[in-house]
Amino acid sequence: MVPIYRTDGEWVAVYEKGNLFNVDGEWIGFVSGRDVYDPSGLYLGFLSDDRRLLRTRSRPSVRPRLQPPSRPEAPDIPAAMPLAPLLPSLPYSIIDLFEAFPERLSYVSETRPDME
Repeated sequence: MVPIYRTDGEWVAVYEKGNLFNVDGEWIGFVSGRDVYDPSGLYLGFLSDDRRLLRTRSRPSVRPRLQPPSRPEAPDIPAAMPLAPLLPSLPYSIIDLFEAFPERLSYVSETRPDME
């Protein structure tokens, strides 16, 4: 289980057996090579060497939608992870998806009760 961090150093996800899960254990995507796709098969970005989910600021070239794998079983997420290493700042051309588009990486189950 590999922790994934946001640029500010907060632990936000884990990489486990080709899949990404948020800290609540919900499936937020799958990995093909270094490229990350959401559960519907749309391209999100790439995993960096320093364990961040990044994307170029300009819209990446059109990537084909991949056939997603079957929904994996949620792993046992630990209560805490080691602190993030000192992460370098990003150049203007690269964005951290967990900072720029957190709504694309949050999973809202259809089985959760609605807020009243």
